[in-house]
Amino acid sequence: MNQSPTLIEQGISRKHLKAVSCANVLTLAYQSLGVIYGDLSTSPLYVYKTTFSGKLSLHEDDEEIFGVFSFIFWTFTFIALFKYVFIVLSADDNGEGGTFALYSLLCRYAKLSVLPNHQEMDEKLSTYATGSPGETRQSAAVKSFFEKHPKSQKGLLIFVLLGTCMAIGDSVLTPTISVLSAVSGVKLKIPELHENYVVIISCIILVAIFSVQRFGTHRVAFIFAPISTAWLLSISSIGVYNTIKWNPHIVSALSPVYMYKFLRNTGLEGWVSLGGVVLSITGVETMFADLGHFSSLSIKVAFSFFVYPCLILAYMGEAAFLSKHHEDIQRSFYKAIPEPVFWPVFIIATFAAVIGSQAVISATFSIISQCCALDCFPRVKIIHTSSKIHGQIYIPEVNWMLMCLCLAVTIGLRDTNMIGHAYGLAVTSVMLVTTCLMSLVMTIVWKQRTITVLAFLICFGSIELLYFSSCVYKIPEGGWIPILLSLTFMAVMYIWNYGTTKKHEFDVENKVSIDRIVALGPSIGMVRVPGIGLVYTNLVTGVPAVFGHFVTNLPAFHRILVFVCVKSVQVPYIGEEERFVISRVGPKEYGMFRSVVRYGYRDVPREMYDFESRLVSAIVEFVETEPGTEEGCNNLRMRKEETMEIMEAKEAGVAYILGQSYAKAKQSSSVLKKLAVNVVFAFMSTNCRGTDVVLNVPHTSLLEVGMVYYV
Repeated sequence: MNQSPTLIEQGISRKHLKAVSCANVLTLAYQSLGVIYGDLSTSPLYVYKTTFSGKLSLHEDDEEIFGVFSFIFWTFTFIALFKYVFIVLSADDNGEGGTFALYSLLCRYAKLSVLPNHQEMDEKLSTYATGSPGETRQSAAVKSFFEKHPKSQKGLLIFVLLGTCMAIGDSVLTPTISVLSAVSGVKLKIPELHENYVVIISCIILVAIFSVQRFGTHRVAFIFAPISTAWLLSISSIGVYNTIKWNPHIVSALSPVYMYKFLRNTGLEGWVSLGGVVLSITGVETMFADLGHFSSLSIKVAFSFFVYPCLILAYMGEAAFLSKHHEDIQRSFYKAIPEPVFWPVFIIATFAAVIGSQAVISATFSIISQCCALDCFPRVKIIHTSSKIHGQIYIPEVNWMLMCLCLAVTIGLRDTNMIGHAYGLAVTSVMLVTTCLMSLVMTIVWKQRTITVLAFLICFGSIELLYFSSCVYKIPEGGWIPILLSLTFMAVMYIWNYGTTKKHEFDVENKVSIDRIVALGPSIGMVRVPGIGLVYTNLVTGVPAVFGHFVTNLPAFHRILVFVCVKSVQVPYIGEEERFVISRVGPKEYGMFRSVVRYGYRDVPREMYDFESRLVSAIVEFVETEPGTEEGCNNLRMRKEETMEIMEAKEAGVAYILGQSYAKAKQSSSVLKKLAVNVVFAFMSTNCRGTDVVLNVPHTSLLEVGMVYYV
């Protein structure tokens, strides 16, 4: 069954895949193996090695090994299967998943939008639906709390940014630990190979991974699913073989009693080692984050019936092998591979590590794109790598930044155990953020009872807090890396959001009222010349100060004047038919219009997008359908005359007027604020993508007006 181009362009999932055939579900489930589960399926490379590092390595008897496997099994079952597959995947935002999807749902239902130019008409979008208007006592109480305490809304944004920054930190650590763990297996066959050569080979692979990103995943994605399938079948088959050969009694470790025995016997050392166990569920957040590329049902089918049993069998077999080979605890994965299939599995493992890296890198591109749309990250170059599949993008600046960070971690640490400690802290932090946001979604969006929400929060939150506390203990041993990365990214995001918010407040305070413009008469106090003038602004009402600044110095303007506001809305996508909102500014003879151009947080304007023609077409359509005061033929004639006037103005030329704003802190500001605004924000503003480049404005038609605003 071939999918229509429209379906592909809108994204594979969304509401169009809620009723699909069994064949489509199975096809999508198979494809998801190569995109979503690369990170999760490579965890067996390093879980046992990291868990039995440090002092716990002194307790390598069967009971400890049985206890660790029991922890892995129940953690995998409770967090990955019950929490994410059965519950979290249902909290989609028009088919989109991830931290921003949960935040978007909360913003719409509880009216927590931090976007400054929100309008009531945005709530009429087809993707903005907020369900039934009925409120429960609990949801009303939570909404009331956010309304009475505006700072709590800012706090929620910072909390979401924390999870987002930890996810970005995850994208630095995943390629590093996956590739380094896969390559280190070669030392078993070539013992004399120095560690430096393993690091060099890993760095070469990492450079290759990031170098091919510009070609787009769609060019090599067709081999991802077969490789991931071969990898999962290989490790599960080896797991069954090792279980039967070395210790069939490992099956008894499925009993949760062994978890209690493990903690009782190992005490503090066992608790600390749980930071390694949590690595078994790295990548579960990717299932939710990549929901937009597939359907919820296909992801559930792939995980429940294939990925979950394959990985459980792999961990079981490795535990069975370890129970008879205590001395191989730090090389357990490759030592457990039967000799005849070692090299084929080694090659597949290397490719699987590449696929796992690709998944988190692509997810980071999407996260940064969403942050840019919500004014939480400086503008960067976003390139579409596929003309057919929506959402496949490439961000050069972010790509090379991630590559440098990955190489720095690989060369600086060299030890997968230390990288694993850092990895665990990043993973548990993101999961805790998701749990807290899900509790709010269950209260505000799903209208669940308090007892249900508390049960979810206590059940999964307590498990994740246990692992989080264990990872915090490892901060001196590598856990500081994701903290440093996340704090750096958070500082960048918060300062950029603060600066852009203050800029909008300045524009609102200094805007010119429409009445003042209308009072100047049809010529609005200027010489009107042929052509169309597009004045870009962040305002959805009033006339921007940049326009008044412009006409003060150059009292002439085009016959057709359009105030253009390009803004983001708290929905993932907006259809082309709802993209433009056209209105008239003043009487008809003034020739002034306002165009609000709306994008969702997952929409990425294409660089070759013919914006100028689409805008003029939208204005013409508005003129032709606008209710008139005249009747009959006279009204029709006036519409045709105005339409012809607009088309002639377009032929005469289109000019773009942009405000080039510079932020400065007030003299009375603190030293910290001056540093943030005058140095950091100014540096980012100077070096980020210019507004003219983002909006694809022709340089030959561009006029920039400089302004300074104080915050």
